[in-house]
Amino acid sequence: MAGNQTFKARAAAAGRKLFIDAVKTAWELFKVMVPILIATKILQEIGVVRYLGIALSPLMRLVGLPGSMGLAWATAIVTNIYGGLAVFAALAPGESLTVAQATIVCTMILVAHALPVELRIAQKAGPRLRAMALLRIISAVVLAFILHQVYTRGGYLQTPNKMLWAAPPADPTWLEWAAGQARSLGMIFLIILTLLFVLRTLEWLGIMSVVTRVLEPALEFLGMSKDAAPITIIGMTLGLSFGGGLIIQEARSGKLSGRDVFFSLALMGLCHSLIEDTVVMSALGAHPSGTLLARVVFSVAVVYLLVRLIALVPGEMLRRHFFRPAPGDPAGGSESEA
Repeated sequence: MAGNQTFKARAAAAGRKLFIDAVKTAWELFKVMVPILIATKILQEIGVVRYLGIALSPLMRLVGLPGSMGLAWATAIVTNIYGGLAVFAALAPGESLTVAQATIVCTMILVAHALPVELRIAQKAGPRLRAMALLRIISAVVLAFILHQVYTRGGYLQTPNKMLWAAPPADPTWLEWAAGQARSLGMIFLIILTLLFVLRTLEWLGIMSVVTRVLEPALEFLGMSKDAAPITIIGMTLGLSFGGGLIIQEARSGKLSGRDVFFSLALMGLCHSLIEDTVVMSALGAHPSGTLLARVVFSVAVVYLLVRLIALVPGEMLRRHFFRPAPGDPAGGSESEA
């Protein structure tokens, strides 16, 4: 009887600690997200996204897309994947896109989207905002250009595109927008709570150490330490918005060097939410050869090269342009730099 009561007391204490840790983690994330979500909504309302779409039109033509697709990518960059897809779904029928073109624009959206929120999350974990922004935008264009060349020269996926997904109606008022964002934040908190429970259960069972050992050769190939495995898994499976609070927490724990945090966030920035996002894009007619296979291969190749190029950069330049040192690193760094 006494043993049963002790177990219940320990379980209750663990549950309370889990909930408190989830609240703290979510609070760190929401402090980043909420102001940027409001600023992003204001930018939409005053028409900044439309002008950004016009500016991106020449790039769209470079990768074999109609200029109007610049508006779809611009919307995704400023808001999120679903904002971009809503614009894509509205414009695509009038452009008579091929499967190859739909795959290219959807892959661009997957590589670079929700940048105001996701770049700020990455910045809070250590990497410089400007470095991550350039990495994601340039990578999206380069990967799109490669796909365009492969699909065009090989004659692949040149059939007319067919969409299975209809865009949801946009939030017409600020009140409806705020209610939708509140629901999203509530869902993120539940995901964080569940994720913390799963991670601690996996650690208690010893499964996380097995996963880390399995990933260790791949991470060493990329030039990253095995300690980067947990946050890399979180980001690549859940995405930066859902796993962001945990990523910030892990990065600040001092277990990882500034280099490991930077390379891990670079990899998950280019290649995250692998299952959910690939399925969503398939509903719009995009082919997994671009949205999944090419995205993964390209992301790994970019990080592999990035690790080796950064090894040649002097330490002071790294701190100034790429990432702040982690708490355990001997060098200092300024939190306020972008």
